[in-house]
Amino acid sequence: MNNSKIALVTGASKGIGFEVAKQLGQQGITVLTAARTKEAADQAASELRQQGIEAVGVQLEVTNEAHIVELAKWIETEYGRLDILVNNAGVHLEKSGYEGDAFRDTFEVNTFAPYFITEALLPLLLKSEAGRIVNQSSALGSMQFILTNELAQRIATPAYSASKAALNMLTAFWAQKTSGTNLKVNAVHPGLVKTRMGGDKAELTAEEGAVTAVQLATIPEDGPTGGFFYMDDKLPW
Repeated sequence: MNNSKIALVTGASKGIGFEVAKQLGQQGITVLTAARTKEAADQAASELRQQGIEAVGVQLEVTNEAHIVELAKWIETEYGRLDILVNNAGVHLEKSGYEGDAFRDTFEVNTFAPYFITEALLPLLLKSEAGRIVNQSSALGSMQFILTNELAQRIATPAYSASKAALNMLTAFWAQKTSGTNLKVNAVHPGLVKTRMGGDKAELTAEEGAVTAVQLATIPEDGPTGGFFYMDDKLPW
């Protein structure tokens, strides 16, 4: 039985997800690096192990129900609990020349997938002495920002913003559902990060963009639950 904390990070093969896994691992946490393919997951885990981090690659195509069920069973058998879940995997299809149904498919990854993953893993998270769920959201999912912030109004797109607003609602739902337990559930805005999604003109590195998620994944017993944060600032819904 592994006595260190166990963290699952979705979309961990690159970008912010990889950095979240790395920074959690640097704190002595065993990280499960989830990616669409086992090869990508194993490659990420191998890179982390080379840095002295305990990491295990796990396949998780976040929209694949069978993958979710199998992973939940494997974590239960291997560890008996889950201490940290970072729902990091996400897409912004409206700005990528996507030829499918961008609205529906955005919700599949950004909202439906975190819902089904979290529901499947909730029993294991509740077995932790200090369970933490972090949902990687966006300031573009803030209704107040869309109504009042000029930058948000200029760069927001309907599917992405609506999917993140819905994820924020799920964050609030799980926070109240698990009130009175040791589990804490929060949403975070990573900032505008230099990734394939954020583009080259973004202001933050992936390492900097991971900071808020890592902070909320490791908050102490007196930390918040049911909030939406960027660094140390609480954001409006």
